[in-house]
Amino acid sequence: MPKTRHLRLVLGDQLTRGLASLTDLDPAQDVVLMVEVAAEAQYVPHHKQKIAFLLSAMRHFAETLRAEGITVDYVLLDDPANSHSFGGELARAVARHAPSGIVLTEPGEWRVWQMMQGWADALSLPVEIRADDRFFCTRGDFAALTKARKTGRMEFFYRQIRRRTGILMQGQVPQGGQWNFDADNRKPLPRGLRPPARLRFAPDALTRSVLDLVAARFGHHFGDLEPFGWAVTRDAALQALDHFIATCLPRFGDYQDAMKAGEDFLFHSLISPYLNCGLLTAREVCARAEAAFQAGAVPINAAEGFIRQILGWREFVRGIYWTEMPAYAQSNHLNAQRDLPGFYWTGDTPMRCMAECIGTTRRTAYAHHIQRLMITGNFALLAGVAPAQIEDWYLAVYADAFEWVELPNVHGMVMHADGGRLGSKPYAASGAYINRMSDYCPGCAFDPKQKLGARACPFNYLYWNFLIENEATLARNPRMALPYRTLAKMPADQRQAIIHASAQFLAGQAGWSPPAQLRLDDGW
Repeated sequence: MPKTRHLRLVLGDQLTRGLASLTDLDPAQDVVLMVEVAAEAQYVPHHKQKIAFLLSAMRHFAETLRAEGITVDYVLLDDPANSHSFGGELARAVARHAPSGIVLTEPGEWRVWQMMQGWADALSLPVEIRADDRFFCTRGDFAALTKARKTGRMEFFYRQIRRRTGILMQGQVPQGGQWNFDADNRKPLPRGLRPPARLRFAPDALTRSVLDLVAARFGHHFGDLEPFGWAVTRDAALQALDHFIATCLPRFGDYQDAMKAGEDFLFHSLISPYLNCGLLTAREVCARAEAAFQAGAVPINAAEGFIRQILGWREFVRGIYWTEMPAYAQSNHLNAQRDLPGFYWTGDTPMRCMAECIGTTRRTAYAHHIQRLMITGNFALLAGVAPAQIEDWYLAVYADAFEWVELPNVHGMVMHADGGRLGSKPYAASGAYINRMSDYCPGCAFDPKQKLGARACPFNYLYWNFLIENEATLARNPRMALPYRTLAKMPADQRQAIIHASAQFLAGQAGWSPPAQLRLDDGW
């Protein structure tokens, strides 16, 4: 047997054949190592579909590599010898293969990056960690832009990357004559407009075996395991992308902020899990959307709005994460300390909007960005939930949630815990916004038009209570000037009634108590 030249570890969010650590792979001498690690499934109680999606995608990716003649050393979760840690499995693989060195691509998460720093010494082998070039902006690029003061706000960073890539550009001028068409992308869903049926994928035999494993090992975790319809191969992910571009993207722009009861997906792409695990790349996704616009199949507000989410927000939050961790996660600008209500895990709440969004999350391991920001996120912000608790929830329940993308979005954009680094003001809203952008309010136990009283929408008095509680911190924010002028005119007795109603309501929701079966001490 020839001596192994390099052992190449591929993580579960690196399922890309063009991955930096695989580009110069020699099938005759190199071994790809892939491991299923229980600790990764349990450091938060990940949604059952999320675990199944990643395990199935990993196993399919390994089969794809083997079909090319590449040697893949794949450690299964239920292997009795599995050490259930990256470092432990790397050490065992080194003992099996005696490589001359280890080649890696930098991980997506800070905690894994910290693990990697000690591997060379622990294994007495050279460990090469390559930059992840699947992004438009490398970690080094973003750090340089930050030093040059060009990452202060996402919009200006986004314009810089548009110029650099030429996407939706005519020379130095943005196509359509403006950089951002967000103002055209805020329409509620018209009555009678039916979103298209979405492309879902029946589990094959390999995926079915993974579903059985997850049911047996992680059946106590949050969420429904079936029906399971996620793509788990690159070919299927490409089909999902094509379906979105042809069927949904033309109307995505107009209705990307809309919400409708019983409609889990509307016109959204559903490709974020595939992007974040590597089955699709950001470049090819943006190229497909741009080509559809150039062909006249998609309006500019749809193409630009969709591309901005990937080229702008996705790249920006990754840059913030890697430039400012680990201190970033520790900030708590608004000093929010309340516990996450237990209904985030059960969906058992008379607030119909919350029940609908948590129900969607439970069924599908998915919710679109406005459901996350303006319903479940807005409530956590207004209620003053401790940032770490709501961050752990988002990380656990969504199939596309990896810390590098989840943490800045929740910590900064949802909770304003970073003091405005990611967004210039808190995304706080009362029941009027939810009523305008959804059909959740009719049939709810609460009335969005009532400000106080037993039937008042809790978002209404919680909104004003949030402003009162954070007045010393937020009143000088120029983007909060209008609501604080209104608050300044509010009679003292009305303010006191708001404070009392909020205290009563929040006391009734107190206690972060995920179901008892979510304990992580079950023998793993």
